[in-house]
Amino acid sequence: LPERDRAELKRRKLLLEMTLKSYWIRKGSAFSTAVARPETELTPEMIATGSWRQLPFKPYNFSSLGLPPACGHLHPLLKVRSELRQIFLEMG
Repeated sequence: LPERDRAELKRRKLLLEMTLKSYWIRKGSAFSTAVARPETELTPEMIATGSWRQLPFKPYNFSSLGLPPACGHLHPLLKVRSELRQIFLEMG
């Protein structure tokens, strides 16, 4: 369309300009259909044979928090002592 006609159609809101982007995806030289999972543990067999040198390992995440520790329980004698202390405190 000529610029004059395009401006007229835009002014009357009969024309909407859109930008369309497209991408071409092709297989590269490192393309593979097999999924290689990195190793997570170093075993004594890997050290003995020396195979750990050629294996890819999963990187360590030093910023992760990890699992919270399991809560413990009071010793039964400590429970009795705290109950007796509470009784004596209530008695004055």
